[in-house]
Amino acid sequence: MIANALILLREELTAYMVTQGDPADVIIENIGLFETEHGADLQDNIIISLVNIEEESSFKNGQTFSKWPDGKARYENRPVYLNLYVLITANFPGGVPPNNGYVQSLHRLSLVIEFFQGKNIFTPATSSVPLPPELSDFSNPDIASLKLNLEMYTLTFEQINHLWGSLGGRQIPFVMYKVRMVSITERSIRREVPLIEEVTTNVIKKHP
Repeated sequence: MIANALILLREELTAYMVTQGDPADVIIENIGLFETEHGADLQDNIIISLVNIEEESSFKNGQTFSKWPDGKARYENRPVYLNLYVLITANFPGGVPPNNGYVQSLHRLSLVIEFFQGKNIFTPATSSVPLPPELSDFSNPDIASLKLNLEMYTLTFEQINHLWGSLGGRQIPFVMYKVRMVSITERSIRREVPLIEEVTTNVIKKHP
């Protein structure tokens, strides 16, 4: 589901860039590869990278069983709810001032921020753009229930330094978002029991 979450954001953002008359390529890739032999593949793109995963601990105590149409209750392990920290970079080097690649990067980064400010909740079911097959199968409960809520995540200067140091490269115009909540469930039944439909109480009266 992590990949599907990022694919949904990619498709929505790509469509928005087209509507703004600036059809930049949006790709899902590790920006840490920028200063490696694969760096050329990352140039002239808006890049979506996953940089951290956090478990949403407040949802650990949810119910562990569900009622099915056959009248039985099925016990399953609780889903794992995740928050994804997503780095979006605008990597457009080169050019000649005043219309160089850095200015282009800032312009397109502004469009990214503008888009997620105007729309911060995403689901495959309500998407207005054509989605790939893996996001169009609504018989899959993971797809049917997928809902992403984005909020901008601001880093301190120290955190920025550590982030780009860990990525092994120089800083590129970027923005980070916290994506709530990706639910991951292994749909294996741990126990199956009939539902309790009636409770009978026997009262025994004792005579003195």
